[in-house]
Amino acid sequence: MHITELSVADYRNYNHQTVRFGDKINFVVGRNAQGKTNLIEAVYLCSVGKSARTPRDKELVNYEKQRARVKVSVKKSYGDDKVEIVLDKDRGKQITINGMPISRMGELMGVVSTVFFSPDEMRIVKEAPADRRRFMDIALCQMSKTYFYLLTRYNKILAQRNRLLKSGHVTDDALDVWDIQLVDVGSKIIKTRRGFVASLSEAAGSCHAYLTGGEETLVLSYEGIEGDTVEDVQTAFSKRLKSERDKDRLRGYTHSGAHKDDICFTIAGKDIRAFGSQGQQRTASLALKLAEVELVGSRGEYPILLLDDVLSELDLTRQKRLMAKIKDHQTIITCTHIDPQLLDGLTDYNRIFVENAIISME
Repeated sequence: MHITELSVADYRNYNHQTVRFGDKINFVVGRNAQGKTNLIEAVYLCSVGKSARTPRDKELVNYEKQRARVKVSVKKSYGDDKVEIVLDKDRGKQITINGMPISRMGELMGVVSTVFFSPDEMRIVKEAPADRRRFMDIALCQMSKTYFYLLTRYNKILAQRNRLLKSGHVTDDALDVWDIQLVDVGSKIIKTRRGFVASLSEAAGSCHAYLTGGEETLVLSYEGIEGDTVEDVQTAFSKRLKSERDKDRLRGYTHSGAHKDDICFTIAGKDIRAFGSQGQQRTASLALKLAEVELVGSRGEYPILLLDDVLSELDLTRQKRLMAKIKDHQTIITCTHIDPQLLDGLTDYNRIFVENAIISME
């Protein structure tokens, strides 16, 4: 899978611009605050239907305009697809795939598959478990529409159960109704995530060893309700909910479930979420994203890798290792400049320049 063309109109600081991408490495070069990140954000928007930088769609529309339009054309092994998103300050968001409007966000998942990484994404390792759950969920939603709908359903059931707990009028019979549904859907999510992390750990360990020259070994493990099968998870989950009912009633929310799970990152037995250096956390985060590319690609189409200002966070040796790792897949990299030594050995790359929201090709 690779993007052939991106068009934006009245998006962020852009008026009307179109850019064509090569199917390997694309450097988007320019000074800060020129609009480089906005291009990557637009691609990501067409992938998952929302920005990686803000939950408010109105912020994506040029402040002088009423609506913005983003269109991406993507070529796959089995054909071409086009995704177009219109963001209207009053009417909200409208998405079409190959000219046909979609009614559910799940229909967008996997049409334009991407993996996004920026310096802010280091929070995957060092910040809250919610960031790591978000990483898993975005990856799995793009890989499986079934997972997307399971997650949507789980969040609705959880919200209903929490609303009941907050009401102060909670009977065991009423909780039983929601617990059965929460356990049924949540156990499938937990089992899927656990398998994903197991596969990801092997790939991330390999990528991490490559980036560090074999100096360290990264291991990932899933932290959540245990169980080798969905049935095992259901049994453990159901027991957990019953044992915590009094605590749930007292505090007004559900303490256990898929919404509380986490990923542990260890190097030489040390949990680097809390005790890793900034360099270890940075490299582990990047290895995680590269592993996601490999894992998704092994199951079908390789996703487009979006790297926003990542080169500035790496020394030249690791920059070169990164280039060697990604050179065979489409990657869009924003940067303020390119070290000439970085281009040694690269035979297929594009340089795209951005200045004051105007795009030019080399």
